[in-house]
Amino acid sequence: MFIFLMVLEGLIALALVCIILLQKSDGSGLSGLSGAGSPAGFMSARGAANFLTRATGFLAAAFMGICLLLAAIASRENQDSSVLTTLSKPQEKTMPTAPKKTEPSVPTT
Repeated sequence: MFIFLMVLEGLIALALVCIILLQKSDGSGLSGLSGAGSPAGFMSARGAANFLTRATGFLAAAFMGICLLLAAIASRENQDSSVLTTLSKPQEKTMPTAPKKTEPSVPTT
Protein backbone atom coordinates (compact mmCIF):
# COMPACT_ATOMS: atom_id res chain seq x y z
CA MET A 1 0.00 0.00 0.00
CA PHE A 2 2.83 2.37 0.92
CA ILE A 3 4.68 1.76 -2.34
CA PHE A 4 1.49 2.23 -4.36
CA LEU A 5 0.85 5.57 -2.66
CA MET A 6 4.46 6.65 -3.24
CA VAL A 7 4.15 5.88 -6.98
CA LEU A 8 0.81 7.70 -7.10
CA GLU A 9 2.39 10.66 -5.32
CA GLY A 10 5.16 10.79 -7.92
CA LEU A 11 2.67 10.68 -10.80
CA ILE A 12 0.58 13.45 -9.25
CA ALA A 13 3.71 15.55 -8.74
CA LEU A 14 4.69 15.05 -12.39
CA ALA A 15 1.18 15.98 -13.56
CA LEU A 16 1.19 19.03 -11.29
CA VAL A 17 4.48 20.25 -12.76
CA CYS A 18 3.16 19.76 -16.31
CA ILE A 19 -0.11 21.57 -15.59
CA ILE A 20 1.72 24.49 -13.99
CA LEU A 21 4.10 24.77 -16.93
CA LEU A 22 1.15 24.82 -19.37
CA GLN A 23 -0.39 27.88 -17.73
CA LYS A 24 0.06 31.25 -19.32
CA SER A 25 2.29 33.65 -17.44
CA ASP A 26 0.79 36.98 -18.36
CA GLY A 27 2.22 38.77 -15.35
CA SER A 28 -1.16 39.74 -13.94
CA GLY A 29 -0.85 37.27 -11.05
CA LEU A 30 -3.59 37.79 -8.49
CA SER A 31 -4.67 41.19 -9.79
CA GLY A 32 -7.67 39.68 -11.58
CA LEU A 33 -6.91 41.30 -14.91
CA SER A 34 -7.75 39.15 -17.90
CA GLY A 35 -7.65 39.60 -21.64
CA ALA A 36 -10.26 42.08 -22.83
CA GLY A 37 -12.93 40.80 -25.18
CA SER A 38 -12.11 37.09 -24.85
CA PRO A 39 -15.09 34.73 -25.11
CA ALA A 40 -15.93 32.62 -22.08
CA GLY A 41 -16.16 29.27 -23.91
CA PHE A 42 -14.29 26.19 -22.73
CA MET A 43 -11.83 26.06 -25.62
CA SER A 44 -11.06 29.77 -25.47
CA ALA A 45 -8.08 31.18 -23.63
CA ARG A 46 -10.19 32.05 -20.62
CA GLY A 47 -11.86 28.62 -20.54
CA ALA A 48 -8.50 26.90 -20.80
CA ALA A 49 -7.15 29.06 -17.99
CA ASN A 50 -10.11 28.11 -15.79
CA PHE A 51 -9.57 24.42 -16.57
CA LEU A 52 -5.85 24.62 -15.82
CA THR A 53 -6.50 26.54 -12.60
CA ARG A 54 -9.05 23.99 -11.43
CA ALA A 55 -6.79 21.10 -12.42
CA THR A 56 -3.92 22.69 -10.47
CA GLY A 57 -6.11 23.05 -7.40
CA PHE A 58 -7.38 19.48 -7.63
CA LEU A 59 -3.88 18.03 -8.11
CA ALA A 60 -2.47 20.15 -5.28
CA ALA A 61 -5.23 18.96 -2.93
CA ALA A 62 -4.64 15.32 -3.96
CA PHE A 63 -0.88 15.77 -3.46
CA MET A 64 -1.33 17.17 0.05
CA GLY A 65 -3.89 14.51 0.97
CA ILE A 66 -1.61 11.68 -0.08
CA CYS A 67 1.30 13.34 1.75
CA LEU A 68 -0.74 13.34 4.96
CA LEU A 69 -1.83 9.75 4.38
CA LEU A 70 1.76 8.62 3.80
CA ALA A 71 2.89 10.41 6.96
CA ALA A 72 0.15 8.69 8.98
CA ILE A 73 1.08 5.28 7.59
CA ALA A 74 4.78 5.82 8.24
CA SER A 75 4.20 6.96 11.82
CA ARG A 76 1.95 3.98 12.50
CA GLU A 77 4.55 1.54 11.15
CA ASN A 78 7.37 3.10 13.19
CA GLN A 79 5.34 3.52 16.35
CA ASP A 80 7.74 1.51 18.55
CA SER A 81 10.88 3.44 17.68
CA SER A 82 11.57 6.93 18.93
CA VAL A 83 14.58 9.17 18.78
CA LEU A 84 14.23 9.97 22.47
CA THR A 85 14.38 6.32 23.53
CA THR A 86 17.39 5.58 21.36
CA LEU A 87 19.25 8.63 22.68
CA SER A 88 18.62 7.73 26.31
CA LYS A 89 20.07 4.22 25.95
CA PRO A 90 23.83 3.96 26.27
CA GLN A 91 25.33 2.73 23.07
CA GLU A 92 27.72 -0.20 23.20
CA LYS A 93 30.88 0.68 21.41
CA THR A 94 32.29 -2.37 19.76
CA MET A 95 35.13 -2.34 17.34
CA PRO A 96 34.97 -4.70 14.42
CA THR A 97 37.60 -7.36 14.67
CA ALA A 98 39.53 -8.92 11.87
CA PRO A 99 39.11 -12.64 11.37
CA LYS A 100 41.72 -14.74 13.11
CA LYS A 101 44.46 -16.00 10.89
CA THR A 102 45.11 -19.67 11.02
CA GLU A 103 48.49 -20.97 10.13
CA PRO A 104 48.47 -23.51 7.35
CA SER A 105 49.58 -26.89 8.44
CA VAL A 106 52.99 -27.75 7.08
CA PRO A 107 53.27 -31.37 6.12
CA THR A 108 56.21 -33.08 7.73
CA THR A 109 58.14 -35.58 5.72
